[in-house]
Amino acid sequence: MPSFEILRVPVLNDNYVWLLHEAESGETAAIDPSVAEPVLAAAEARGWRITQIWNTHWHPDHVGGNAGIRAATGATVTAPAAEQAKIGHIDHPVGEGDSATLAGVRAHVWEVPAHTAGHIAYHLPDLGVIFTGDTLFAMGCGRLFEGTAEQMHAAMQRFATLPDETRVYCAHEYTLSNGRYAVHAEPDNAATAARLRAVEAARAQGEATVPTTIGDERATNPFFRARDVAELARRRAEKDAF
Repeated sequence: MPSFEILRVPVLNDNYVWLLHEAESGETAAIDPSVAEPVLAAAEARGWRITQIWNTHWHPDHVGGNAGIRAATGATVTAPAAEQAKIGHIDHPVGEGDSATLAGVRAHVWEVPAHTAGHIAYHLPDLGVIFTGDTLFAMGCGRLFEGTAEQMHAAMQRFATLPDETRVYCAHEYTLSNGRYAVHAEPDNAATAARLRAVEAARAQGEATVPTTIGDERATNPFFRARDVAELARRRAEKDAF
């Protein structure tokens, strides 16, 4: 098995760009690069060259760095085919059942619309990781900008099929606000209360709270735990105004 490393690059106010690097081949993928310069600098500091860009959806804080990274490195862009008109240049338009490959390891593309109409996730079962963009967050889920509660519920149910130890790499540091709502949504959930305390302590020290795991979300995420579409819809509307 190739040797992989995943680096978190904090950018903008609360975005995370992920660099997925394989040591022997030197291949590196930038997942959801909001901006180019800090991502290029993070790679350069480690002697890495970005060879691929993977986008989960079209929002500018996920694709804004594409052009700059492409110009600097010649990296190829893999992104949702359904959002090509909004993203622009895509070398490898993908959808459900397609894949991206880095150093011979395959990332399976899942269509998980709801936050945007063409949102995708990248699941790498050989590494036990999934990049979820703005669908599944630590203790939360994305807003329903272009999709429905039915779609988001279906996405949560699909994520729930993954093993508990699967590491979830989402694209924002939203865990503190998500955790405060989670305690409100499930006041009798001791695991949620304990996790919020840990998150508060981590954030007070300036520490990141992601990646998370499927097991942690199964125990503490009120959207992941929603019993049906109606409950997810109610919780999402409540969180929007929380």
